[in-house]
Parts: sequence; C-alpha cells; structure tokens
Amino acid sequence: MKKQTSFLARNLTVLRQLHKLSQEEVAEAVGVSRQAVAKWESGESAPDIVNCDALAQLYQVSLDNLIHYDDRKTSMSIPPKGKHMFGAVKVGERGQIVLPKRAREVFHIQPGDIIVVLGDENPEMAGIALVKGETILQSTDLLRRALRAVDEEDAP
Repeated sequence: MKKQTSFLARNLTVLRQLHKLSQEEVAEAVGVSRQAVAKWESGESAPDIVNCDALAQLYQVSLDNLIHYDDRKTSMSIPPKGKHMFGAVKVGERGQIVLPKRAREVFHIQPGDIIVVLGDENPEMAGIALVKGETILQSTDLLRRALRAVDEEDAP
C-alpha cells in the first residue's frame, strides 16, 4: 500500500502543479479542506474512492493512472484520459515497426488487422497516426449515411 500511496501523492502534486492550481482551489473543487489535500500530497493519508474519482475528473485523467501511474518509468507526466504514450519503437530497414504489446491490447489489434497510416507535414504538428482499418470503414459508412439523409431531405 505504501508504494501506491507514494504514486498517488506524487501524481496529485504533479497534476495540481501542471494545472496551475493551489491546494485551496483543488480543495474547493473536490469539496474538502486544504489540509486534506496537503495530507494527500504528502502521503500522510489517501483520498477515498469518491474523492479520487473527483480528482481524476478535475485533472482529466483516468482513475487508474491517478493511482498507479509512475512518471519515472516514462519521464512523462500522466496523460489525459484516453490518451496514451506506449513508448518508442525502432524502425527497421524496410520501414517495419513492432507496436508495443500494451498498445495492441488497448486497441484490440490482432495479427492480420489492417492499419491505415495517416500523416501530417504541418511543421507545428508533424506526425504519423495509425488507425485501424475497420475504424476508417465505420467512419466512412456513417458519413455516407449522413450524406444520404441530407440528400433525401433536399429531395422534392
């Protein structure tokens, strides 16, 4: 329990500082005293599950990450809820990469799945994104249905 409490205490302190909030502001948002927040951040005590949930919502992180995330493993702060940093991969001579196991688990990627590779050359946000092919197909199907509905509304 001690190790998890230290993760929680550290995460609460880091998140509050990242969000540029005072202990008083956090206390007010969650509905507790400033002293309670100070004790949570020092590891003297831990918030109950209701307060942990309120803190996770305040900081827009998952409850699991709030309690268990170890920024020393990744050298990065807790990612926002639904955002992930799975680590780094090395590109092989022919451009191949191996997706980290956790990424494959989170996104249910199985051998044989089609992955669409998207890219953005914008200098401020340059990057590559991988999207499951079935996600692209579902989005395309939704768009097609929406366009048909608009066409039917415009028909005499």
